[in-house]
Amino acid sequence: MKNFISILFIVLLTISCDSSKEKKNELSEETEKKDLQVPSFSGAIAYQFVQTQVDFGPRVPNTDPHSKTAQYLISQLETFGANVKTQKFEADTYDGEVWNLTNIIGSIQPEKTKRILLAAHWDTRKIADKDTERKDEPIDGANDGASGVGVILEVVKAIQNAEHKPNVGIDIIFFDGEDNGEPQGLSGRDPSKTWWCLGSQYWSQNKHIPGYSAYYGILLDMVGGVNAQFHKEGYSMKYAPSIVEKVWNTADQIGYGRYFINNNVASITDDHYFVNEFGKIPMIDIIAHEPTSGDFFPDFHHTHKDNMDIISQETLKAVGQTLLQVIYEEQ
Repeated sequence: MKNFISILFIVLLTISCDSSKEKKNELSEETEKKDLQVPSFSGAIAYQFVQTQVDFGPRVPNTDPHSKTAQYLISQLETFGANVKTQKFEADTYDGEVWNLTNIIGSIQPEKTKRILLAAHWDTRKIADKDTERKDEPIDGANDGASGVGVILEVVKAIQNAEHKPNVGIDIIFFDGEDNGEPQGLSGRDPSKTWWCLGSQYWSQNKHIPGYSAYYGILLDMVGGVNAQFHKEGYSMKYAPSIVEKVWNTADQIGYGRYFINNNVASITDDHYFVNEFGKIPMIDIIAHEPTSGDFFPDFHHTHKDNMDIISQETLKAVGQTLLQVIYEEQ
């Protein structure tokens, strides 16, 4: 009987110690998160970054607004402490043009071996093929292009100004030539070719640093709309489900769950597809989705509604603050 009591005591003591360790570990993790000192993201400044891009005019390749925007983005990244490279190349379009394109690439804390890749496209569509008026005119692309770039610029600026830096390096790619896919119902000269996402297709097979890789990547596309919803996109879930869960859970934990919806949706062939498939880097896509739409996207997509009237500082803040939290939690 005495032996039984002794054994029972030891078992209970072991369970108690294990439970105590678990609680200490949980408290330690919570304390570490509280001590991260994640910088604050400014939705107002991100909004201004979007406005400045739109003010140049539609950023259609081979035009003056496109060239001026490139110079601006390079200058901003350098001002915020990034080492910047440009990747210039030519690409054919579905309608027989040859475009001079530029991928703009920045690096923060290049000495860090563990790296996170943030990307967005910076060009705009040369036609408003989903509109009922002025269909042959280029669009402002305030959301479709400029919003993702604006969020990334403010993320980089916030990190540069922060007293405490993240434990990982950050690479930025502003892809060019994303938004020139053939209109619905019209095939390109070669139906087997993807005529959009030209910049990511090129970079994924011609990386700026031979053998470059990253722990994971996050693509931003149409991330500034009023009351935007970001669902779990299909290719993101195929190639990088753990990163999707990390980002969506983080957004929920810091109060932005109404933007990041816990719902799986269809796959979209966006820049992240080529980074995953050819570049072999797990990359997710944070992209606006409208569940009631017949073609995945909100009603401003490829129309002249895609202007500053639909851009929300609150949405930009939700995305940018979530990115900063995710970055600073990496060890």
